[in-house]
Amino acid sequence: MLARFFANRPVFAWVITIAVILAGIASIRALPIAAYPDVALPSVNISAGYPGASAETVENSVTQVLEQQLTGIDGLVYFSSSSSSAGQAGINVTFKQGTNPDTAQVQVQNKVQQAIPRLPPAVQQQGIVVSKAQNNFLMVVVIYDSNDKTTEADISDYVASTIQDPIARVDGVGSIQIFGGSYAMRIWLDPTKLQAFRLMPSDVEGAIATQNVQVSAGKIGQQPAPPGQQLNATVTAQSKLRTPQQFRDIILKYDPSGATVRLGDVARVELGNESYDVTVRLNSHPASGCAILLAPNANALEVADNVKKVASSFQRVMPAGWKISYPFDSTKFIRLSIEEVVKTLIEAVLLVIVVMFVFLQSWRATLIPVIAVPVVMLGTFCVLRVLGYTINTLTMFGLVLSIGLLVDDAIVVVENVERLMRDEKLSPLDATVRSMKEITAALIGVATVLSAVFLPMAFFTGSTGVIYRQFSITIVTSMLLSVFVALTVTPALCASLLRHTNHDHATQRGPFGWFNRGFDRMTGGYARVVAWMTKGPLKWIVPYGGIVALMALILSRLPTGFLPPEDQGIGFALWTLPSGASLSRTQEVSKTVEGHFLGFEKKNMSSMFTVSGFNFIGSGQNAGMAFIEFADWDKREGKDNTAAAISNRATGMLQAIRDAQVFALTPPAIQGLGQSEGFDFELQATAGTDRAGLAKARDQLLGMAAKNPKLVAVRRGDLPETPQLNITIDQAKASAQGVGASGQRRIDTQG
Repeated sequence: MLARFFANRPVFAWVITIAVILAGIASIRALPIAAYPDVALPSVNISAGYPGASAETVENSVTQVLEQQLTGIDGLVYFSSSSSSAGQAGINVTFKQGTNPDTAQVQVQNKVQQAIPRLPPAVQQQGIVVSKAQNNFLMVVVIYDSNDKTTEADISDYVASTIQDPIARVDGVGSIQIFGGSYAMRIWLDPTKLQAFRLMPSDVEGAIATQNVQVSAGKIGQQPAPPGQQLNATVTAQSKLRTPQQFRDIILKYDPSGATVRLGDVARVELGNESYDVTVRLNSHPASGCAILLAPNANALEVADNVKKVASSFQRVMPAGWKISYPFDSTKFIRLSIEEVVKTLIEAVLLVIVVMFVFLQSWRATLIPVIAVPVVMLGTFCVLRVLGYTINTLTMFGLVLSIGLLVDDAIVVVENVERLMRDEKLSPLDATVRSMKEITAALIGVATVLSAVFLPMAFFTGSTGVIYRQFSITIVTSMLLSVFVALTVTPALCASLLRHTNHDHATQRGPFGWFNRGFDRMTGGYARVVAWMTKGPLKWIVPYGGIVALMALILSRLPTGFLPPEDQGIGFALWTLPSGASLSRTQEVSKTVEGHFLGFEKKNMSSMFTVSGFNFIGSGQNAGMAFIEFADWDKREGKDNTAAAISNRATGMLQAIRDAQVFALTPPAIQGLGQSEGFDFELQATAGTDRAGLAKARDQLLGMAAKNPKLVAVRRGDLPETPQLNITIDQAKASAQGVGASGQRRIDTQG
């Protein structure tokens, strides 16, 4: 018999206990930590750039070419794409739940390689990036000048050239998005001077490509060399041009008479920003930063800590007045959630210990369940580690819920052993062996019934299954381990620790005597009430039916939802200006939004990072957004100061801005399921529907949705179409003037 074996070999039982404890501690250190299980479907992102192209050109020559190759990939569910007027193409390929992200990335990469020969040369030169990072930002790292003495361009160049690569190398970082850019050599051509010298932009481009090269000149004395060669040296020649003056000296045109036209004669050359499409500020100070995206299956808390450690290492070498801030950090809420659950877990364990000591009234008897609880919990963490799960609020909640259940097995064993020792005067060892014969079947039966209640949740499908599977497995595992401990470790402890005690309630004195006599009276009263009720059971059917009906009514009226909204201490603000609005207009809206949050909501604010030229909908001069970090939760007491209340208040008050639509939002409860709370609706054009018809249907749908009282913050999921200036080239006149245009062509520029 298993119980007899361990009761006679307590040392072996202790060895098993210590082994489980050590394995559990190692599992806790290795398990990833997250707020919820990874519910989002695995996805792979494809991004490409076509400088100077319109959104329509990008769609026709880049996006569609890549989409046509995304066939025959294992586990593919769907893909969505976007093409912007900034010359950027992005495709998000989504796979079935459980697909290996690495395998998916390799398959997508292979398909993209097949499409590269069909892409324009400019796109091939830019390169195509295939990554498997998540779509939600883990955190945003910002460097700002608190003294307002430097420009945003200086800070952006510092971030791009100094901080970006060390952070990208942190283990668990999937990808980085820079808000800003490094310095670049800017060449501003003067059309009048070009015409005067009979030059075209293509001539300038060719001259730069020819003269801005790295020349490999070889070596002197390299083998095979003549006999007696005494010197071996590398020959260096022209390298890449570095200074504005070197670029100004590039020769564009010359003739035998000695006349030379240089780049400086027809253009203004200076060191400027690589991109002027985005401007950023932190609390009204010039700033730049980068958004961190988490790699799949990475530990969010560990990655965030390592990123902060790397970023903080640059603080001592940065210019005076430059500081580092983290205006958006999703791990703060994760850390707080886990801490609160752990706190609840500790409180539950302490409460169980107190209750056990009050009822068992022996520190020896209490010690046995106290030892069983951590053994079962640590063993559960081992199983979670083997199954590839995470430490999250659901697994921890499962442990909290199971504490009251798993301790029952040990208590049943202890109480039965004490009963046999008291009533039949058996020794602890004999009482333990006999007790286990009597209750082993009952322990296994109870564990089986409880497991049967929770185990079906492990077979749910879809996102619901992902969420409740870990909760179910945690409870079932703890229940089964509780039975195992009750059949192995607990008998050994009972045989070793328990002693004969006197529990005569009538003669017992002190607090325990008073408690036992009062509890006996309450038990007797309860038994009499039950006996009285069983004499006429039919009359109790009516109250029971009323209770069931009331529960059904309450259940039908309770609001439904996937997960309850949470105040995560962070938020967003998105604003979109009319089509064709310039970046300066967007910056004015950014300042107005800043004024609301940093002024009207000052007491609820910690920091605010604004970006003009980009938001989650897309990139463009008429788009902007803000990453908002609210004050700590203990400083925002009351329901009017929650993240949702602040966001709703801001959305209402900022509707007064006539030049933009502004929406203040809160992040979703689960990262990866959209960018904010709510849902996304994709309107797909069927066969025969052109773009104009799709736009008309979209506007009708938006109008109807905005009138629905159940929906708020209804908005477009894309930016308005950028105005286009269409230029039709007269081929005959172009040929007569010697212009090498081949075929009719339309040039699109943002107006």
